[in-house]
Amino acid sequence: MNTIMRKSVLSVAGLAFAGGVFAGPIAAHANPVDAKPAAVAVPSAAPKPQGEQSHIDLNDEQTANVKAIIDATKKAGLPERAAVISIATSLQESKLENLGHLGDANDHDSLGLFQQRPSSGWGTPEQITDPAYSTTAFLKGLKQVDGWQGMPLTDAAQTVQVSAYPDAYAQWEQQATELVAQHWNS
Repeated sequence: MNTIMRKSVLSVAGLAFAGGVFAGPIAAHANPVDAKPAAVAVPSAAPKPQGEQSHIDLNDEQTANVKAIIDATKKAGLPERAAVISIATSLQESKLENLGHLGDANDHDSLGLFQQRPSSGWGTPEQITDPAYSTTAFLKGLKQVDGWQGMPLTDAAQTVQVSAYPDAYAQWEQQATELVAQHWNS
């Protein structure tokens, strides 16, 4: 074989090998005659936190609310990612404080950990200020969001909350993730 032909064959072989390495085992074993896209089940990994992250030190009440959110998430049969989204949402909405009516500072009739509104159908003021109830209500909304497990946290939270500040949830993802890691198995 002459030098030019050998280099050509080696180049094609090298490209084929590299294509198999980079395309993965599915592409390497695909039937070229029936080359249709293959549906592959890929475990959903949580997206990385977006943007600058905020952090606050928690007091005992806030830590108890973290644990209440995690307990409600477990009772709902949902994974840790749901607890991360819930805690990040509560960090944004109330700094994990179970807020009652705030008078003139109140955002309409928003109450509780998630600043849910009785007038919007979230429940009675008594229900909304119960951490287990308010978390369960939030999770019920989250479960109705198609693909929430793999979408950016801020998008999942915003779809449930319908906030005037839709990107604000993202800043709490790191702390929420750390809190879930710390308290999920405790």
